[in-house]
Amino acid sequence: MLNESTNNDNDVTRDQGTIMRIFTFKSEAKPHLRAFAGDLAGNQLPQQLGPWHATGTIAPSQNPPHNLSRDVIEAAIKDRGFQLWRLSKPAPADPA
Repeated sequence: MLNESTNNDNDVTRDQGTIMRIFTFKSEAKPHLRAFAGDLAGNQLPQQLGPWHATGTIAPSQNPPHNLSRDVIEAAIKDRGFQLWRLSKPAPADPA
């Protein structure tokens, strides 16, 4: 069940196939939670984890952050409209 809002002419054709512009978001409810979406408004992001704030864009020629797989992100966006990911929590301070 692909919602029409994810099919928003965001695809760019290249020799190997089609890649998309990916928008990045930060959850206000969960500070370490981030998301990728196929639209700037983040219309399909889970409302229970919002509000969501746009933090950037990954152009078709750029790699996603933290060595995350563009293929996996794009597949999730096409299937569900988004892909969630979590920043590593900072290590606790050494009490010594």
